[in-house]
Amino acid sequence: MGEEIDRDMIKQICCILFAFLLLCGSCKKTARHAPEEEVVDSEWVDNQGHLFEYGICVDSLDVNHYLIKSGDSPSVIFTQLGFSAKMNDSLCRASFDLIDPTKLQIGMTYATISQQDSAAAIQYIVFAKSKTNFSIIDLTGDHIQTYAYSKEIRLERQYMEGVITSSLWNIIKAKGTDPMLALIISDILAWQVDFFDVKEGDSFRVLYDVAFIDDTTELNISSVEGLVFVHQGKEFSAIPFVQDSIREYFDTEGNSLRKAFLKAPLEFSRISSRFSNARLHPILKVYRAHHGVDYSAPAGTPVKAIGDGTVVVKRYEAGGAGNYLTIKHNSVYSTTYMHLQSYGSGIQQGVHVRQGTVIGYVGSTGLSTGPHLDFRVYKNGQPINPLQLESPPSEPVKPELMDSFLTVKKAVFAEMDGLHDANKNKILENQLNTDSL
Repeated sequence: MGEEIDRDMIKQICCILFAFLLLCGSCKKTARHAPEEEVVDSEWVDNQGHLFEYGICVDSLDVNHYLIKSGDSPSVIFTQLGFSAKMNDSLCRASFDLIDPTKLQIGMTYATISQQDSAAAIQYIVFAKSKTNFSIIDLTGDHIQTYAYSKEIRLERQYMEGVITSSLWNIIKAKGTDPMLALIISDILAWQVDFFDVKEGDSFRVLYDVAFIDDTTELNISSVEGLVFVHQGKEFSAIPFVQDSIREYFDTEGNSLRKAFLKAPLEFSRISSRFSNARLHPILKVYRAHHGVDYSAPAGTPVKAIGDGTVVVKRYEAGGAGNYLTIKHNSVYSTTYMHLQSYGSGIQQGVHVRQGTVIGYVGSTGLSTGPHLDFRVYKNGQPINPLQLESPPSEPVKPELMDSFLTVKKAVFAEMDGLHDANKNKILENQLNTDSL
């Protein structure tokens, strides 16, 4: 009888242990939770409660995060992590294609994922290249493996509208949205609207996607999916549409918003001096022609090419233009950018640049009283007022694609109008609730 009882008890204990193992099943590869006080850059918890980071199950692994400091390189980091000289060399060789030592910058992060035991052997080393892209060294097998990993990005559709009282940047920021949206809007309508001349009372409605990682961490403004901007009583619309495998913005009639030239070579500055045949020179104190427009802006502000073209001049002029360059856009137009602090990456004489390419940075070189850009436009070799430059549009929507474009346009405005009505009703509801208090 005693033997039977013992046998039954053993069976019950086995069943309990088996059930416990089923309920507490762990990942195939183990890892330990980081202490609660650490900020864990976790990606997701799956439907069985397993915690993942960088696509790796870390339920029973240690995850430690580090900042890259001055003088750090992959070799230095591997040594600091305790690897032998031989292993250090193997790690450097294996990861060379994924981890460029010259691109490691102070403040970038890396992480180790280690076993939870007395040896605490490192199983993975993760180098962050950006908020979404990582290089991973896998030490779990017989041979070192390396691979790239990217976090999943979730897009969330959002809507905003407003009336400008000071600037587009300020009102977007005041509404709690990334003010970079203002730069995106100004890029889209770069030729239609002079954003140096936005007036109080101008208004906008914008439909846009925000990118998120780790489900709730906002990354950036991904794209604008619809836009209406009213400037001095005139309405400008932007509808995204793909033509010839290129996504562009078009107006309601299907005309491209992308022009041969941008309205201005830099963003959000002010005009300090206009085109003139007789301007009092601020240093020489004599009247002389100033065949350009001066944009006052902080030193280091990026300067963009207003159109596609070839750099035909890049030089320094001590008694005048300082660091400057000239771009030939076609047989008719060329532009010149003066007093640059420095040039953009790869900008050399003979290089072809695209519209919007950063060609230099605002400075005060040459004969100058302070940081600014002296911007000049030439038509058939003669200077013309840059503020009066006219430019033909790019290709409109092709006739055979017009039906598809009209469908997209209808959907964009239907979504914007629906969100506008919902936003209006929400404001009214809030007002009623406030009045009832």
